[in-house]
Amino acid sequence: MIQAGLGVPKPSGYDPPAASASPAAPHIQEHLMRSLSGKTLFITGASRGIGKAIGLRAARDGANIVIASKSSVPHPRLSGTIHSAAEEIEAAGGKALAVKTDIRYEDEVASAIELAVATFGGIDILVNNASAIFLAGTLETPLKRFDLMAAVNGRGTFLCSQKALPHLVKAENPHILNISPPLSMNQKWFKNNCAYTMAKYGMSMCVLGMAAEFADQGVAVNALWPRTAIDTAAIAMLKGVVEQKNCRKPEIVADSAHAILTRNSRECTGNFFIDDEVLRDEGVEDMNQYAVDPDQDLFIDFFLDS
Repeated sequence: MIQAGLGVPKPSGYDPPAASASPAAPHIQEHLMRSLSGKTLFITGASRGIGKAIGLRAARDGANIVIASKSSVPHPRLSGTIHSAAEEIEAAGGKALAVKTDIRYEDEVASAIELAVATFGGIDILVNNASAIFLAGTLETPLKRFDLMAAVNGRGTFLCSQKALPHLVKAENPHILNISPPLSMNQKWFKNNCAYTMAKYGMSMCVLGMAAEFADQGVAVNALWPRTAIDTAAIAMLKGVVEQKNCRKPEIVADSAHAILTRNSRECTGNFFIDDEVLRDEGVEDMNQYAVDPDQDLFIDFFLDS
């Protein structure tokens, strides 16, 4: 494991969860051969939750994982640090580089990218997972909360992409994957939490623009969003809005991300994927395995109707 202090993300070993005993169809058998072995993933917000789960899934293939997150010391209310995540990733079979990074600051992102390239020789995949959330109406949203969400979600995604792209264009099968929703201009998604929706859609607009901008250079830029609420620290902070029992586990996002990131970057770009749709396309039918409590109804995530 490599530790770092403050620095001044249809082709080859998809390992879907064991969900079906029936023989795999030919295109599914092809997917079983896919792998991220030897690839370097730069993942923001990877000390816990979805980001860590994506790193752990790639680590099982033998990938190099750069954990770019602010959490270098234990938080009183949130579990996990970049160092504990690095230990888990190495235990899972990957190589880890823990870099304390606040993606609001250009110098920190630039240094983290440079360290990743110096350590692993390049970057194959950028996962823009880091995000800030504050659900409130316009009059109830302090400007400091607006600024935080804007800086982390839209600006942070743009900044990390900007710094990673000169290295991604040199990779064999480069991908950017933003954990962000499909774009919808329906007023209901803005009505009660305008600031959050604006910030989160900033990540999705990066997909729309960058997918077209870098298509000729073979860089895939896609979004991935969960069908349901996911059991993460963010949910724990939203008591009364979403309950843990009505969530799925982060592994459903990790498995669907793995499927996307092992596809041909020149043939898979500009998409707004939903996690369970990706997995069904991979031949996975049993989604109950991902439920925190299979006997409970699932909470449909924000920005989706069903």
